Amino acid sequence: MIPIIDAHHHIWRRDDLPWLSGPIVPRIFGPYEPLRRDYPITEFCGDVAGNNVVASVYVQVNWAKDQAVDEVRWVNSVADQHGWPHAIVSYVDFLSEDAPEVIKRQAEFARVRGVRMQLHWHENELYKFAPIPDQMNVPLFRKNFALLEDYGWSFDLQLFASQMKDGAAFVSAFPNTVFILQHVGMLEDRSSAGRLNWQHELQRLADCPNVMVKISGLGTFIHENSRDHIAYVVGQAIEIFGAERCIFGSNFPIEKLWTDYSSLIRTYREILAEYPPADQKAIFHDNAVRVYRLQTELNPLNDKDNSKNG
Repeated sequence: MIPIIDAHHHIWRRDDLPWLSGPIVPRIFGPYEPLRRDYPITEFCGDVAGNNVVASVYVQVNWAKDQAVDEVRWVNSVADQHGWPHAIVSYVDFLSEDAPEVIKRQAEFARVRGVRMQLHWHENELYKFAPIPDQMNVPLFRKNFALLEDYGWSFDLQLFASQMKDGAAFVSAFPNTVFILQHVGMLEDRSSAGRLNWQHELQRLADCPNVMVKISGLGTFIHENSRDHIAYVVGQAIEIFGAERCIFGSNFPIEKLWTDYSSLIRTYREILAEYPPADQKAIFHDNAVRVYRLQTELNPLNDKDNSKNG
């Protein structure tokens, strides 16, 4: 069974997250009452057990902006204790004057491999996160963003199709930084016209050689583990970017709202079984090793007892 690196998951303590501990509001992934609790690394390890998951990458989860270093410190302490996760994608507010100092302090933790600042904006208020559609064009943002190259860090890029023209110009301006497009560009309009536009805009980013694509979060807009939907999006990602530029991520525990980990992995394995073994291994394992600079000799979590030892 091909080993898996889960290159996109979260862990948290509820009280650290204003969006989880505050009032319930409509969100992009639907009702989320089951998430309003702690989700520790031991539970994540229990979720992934038995699926030959050999390593994982933690992705920032929107702590308060002034706690960006605290988030990294806490996740790193969890990894020190449990052995998981193996890499960290942190948060940096590139629109803040103190971004250089935040990056410098985060760099004290060797597991940090990249940054995510969510830039997705949409006319639909439910899907809107960033205040404007083109934050990446703000001069201060670009000035601070340029520091990532000095640290060798990647950037997890989260955009909708309507933003990808600006996104392609942005990534072209930083050719020495690796970008990982989140959730295959967040397909939210599944009409024929919407799909065609999404494919066209994905191609803009695929034309930039420093862009990878993360196959993750595909239940976000449909709130189910749909084989047909996942097969379509995965097929387009591979056709447009090539298997050598695709990375798998579970988006747990968000996807836990509508599926369990083993069912999700089974769906992906069945879909990718149609592709050559080398392509499967690239998507599930090798590309994440390369991009997030992970060890290659790792041990899977085969049962829940292993989660105690990481």
